[in-house]
Amino acid sequence: MEAAIVVLEEDPTFDAGFGSHLNRDGRVELDAIIMDGATLNAGAVASVQRVRNPIRLARKVMESCEHMMLVGAGAEQFAAAQGLPLCQPEDLICEREKKAWAKCSEGDHLAEFHFSHRHGTVGAVALDVQGRIVAGTSTGGTCCKLPGRVGDSPLIGCGCYADIEAGGVSCTGWGEAIMKVVLAKSAVDNLRSGENAQKAADAAVHLLARRANGAGGLILLDRNGKPGFAFNTSHMAYGYVALDGSFVVEV
Repeated sequence: MEAAIVVLEEDPTFDAGFGSHLNRDGRVELDAIIMDGATLNAGAVASVQRVRNPIRLARKVMESCEHMMLVGAGAEQFAAAQGLPLCQPEDLICEREKKAWAKCSEGDHLAEFHFSHRHGTVGAVALDVQGRIVAGTSTGGTCCKLPGRVGDSPLIGCGCYADIEAGGVSCTGWGEAIMKVVLAKSAVDNLRSGENAQKAADAAVHLLARRANGAGGLILLDRNGKPGFAFNTSHMAYGYVALDGSFVVEV
């Protein structure tokens, strides 16, 4: 699961890792979380500017830190202590996003200036042969956000949640709305109440729209590995391995 998210963080198509949106000051600030559904342990990082793959740092926090979440310079100090390489802040900036930020700085801010606003946050959920479920989410946040802004992605229960008794979820979308309904936990609670994977996903996104007037989506696996997905945006890229071993990819 971590490896899958690293691949997405390295792909500038998405708003995560290299190629993320720039904040108001023209810098990249990254957030990520990983959660182990067997133990309910999680590790999260937020507002890091010198870590190319924040999902790797989130795992280090989960496995090697007494705390569940680290932010900013403190998270970067922990990364260095754990042997993770630090990059220069400019190493996270792709030319496309630099040009988009310049357009926003010259006048009105438009999300459409940013190619990756349509491809967004990345996440993954995995179930192993022992029935252990893990979920993770990684993002660069919203374009031209205020420095220090943190959305739903690194928050347990909002951008990500996993519980071996029910399933695992990763979310994307308007973070401020997602936080209001604790979207990932709401979806897992739907699974816990007996809804199948697809109905659980649909109900959670319906809640997001109805109670928070929010736009977003999610991917999930129930505890048996059955997938579900839902979104109320124009589209959402997703893929999964079907129970017969075939690959399904949709946009």
